[in-house]
Amino acid sequence: MNHIYDLVQAQIQQPSIVTIGVFDGVHRGHQHLIRKLVEAAQTTNRQAVVLTFFPHPDMVVRGLQGRYYLTSPEQKAAELSKLGVYCVVTHAFDEQVRHIRAADFVDRLLKHLHMAELWVGSDFALGYQREGNVSFLKAQGEQKGFTVQEIDLLMNHGDVISSTTIREAIQAGDVTQAKDWLGRSYTVSGTVVHGEKRGRQIGFPTANLETWAEQVIPANGVYATWATVGSERFMAVTNIGVRPTFSGQDVTVEAHLLDFNRDIYGQELTLTFETRLRPEQRFNGIDELTTQIRRDVEAGRDYLSHQATTNAGRNAP
Repeated sequence: MNHIYDLVQAQIQQPSIVTIGVFDGVHRGHQHLIRKLVEAAQTTNRQAVVLTFFPHPDMVVRGLQGRYYLTSPEQKAAELSKLGVYCVVTHAFDEQVRHIRAADFVDRLLKHLHMAELWVGSDFALGYQREGNVSFLKAQGEQKGFTVQEIDLLMNHGDVISSTTIREAIQAGDVTQAKDWLGRSYTVSGTVVHGEKRGRQIGFPTANLETWAEQVIPANGVYATWATVGSERFMAVTNIGVRPTFSGQDVTVEAHLLDFNRDIYGQELTLTFETRLRPEQRFNGIDELTTQIRRDVEAGRDYLSHQATTNAGRNAP
């Protein structure tokens, strides 16, 4: 899979089927579309191409800031690659791009992506002031020699699965619901950095993560997670919050890896969130806190052990 950051760099020689969108999270709705696109590309001997944007247009148009993304551009491209996409173009979105006229953007797609088909949803629009709606694009196709395919969005109990609803679920701590809509567990990665070492002092050392400042993290609370370091995976109980028992103020992401005792400072660690064990709490002293942490560890171990056993049974021949 090719991942490029400028449409001009694509120069695809073989005819392609293109779809355009932010695809933040690459959730089940996105996967439904991409699988169909890849299948059609393979059947017609064309390349499957996804054009996406970074920053998110909402960040530019609406001036949003802070934690907003479900996936980084690299994570998104990796998930799209798993679905069989030939090329992912992560196109910069800024005021200059925002003001490109729809017909001009179509010309660029034809020139650099060798676009033979464009797949879009019924509410899709591109170009300045969203002038490039489906009827406009179909007229462009008749004039310039490509076809436009309208695709149906995947529904979930009558509602369209969206990045917005997944974002809201994660921010509410409902990582189980987010998992259903994503089609996989939500992950957050970061570098292990030095913290205040309070966990070590009370017998529960934690790996403190320096996470990407623009990625959504789950609501404050304690979660059963899997922690991946390199090619190894460990059970973990992860706390997100301000550590109110110690009068903390800054939100931290700290993972206690079960049955683990190694120095991993400076290494990349990925947390996979499976379920929320409890919300953040303030305790009346260290003894009360450590008693609850022991309960959290056992609850996390039980949940993850059961999950691992269940998955092993499903994967058995």
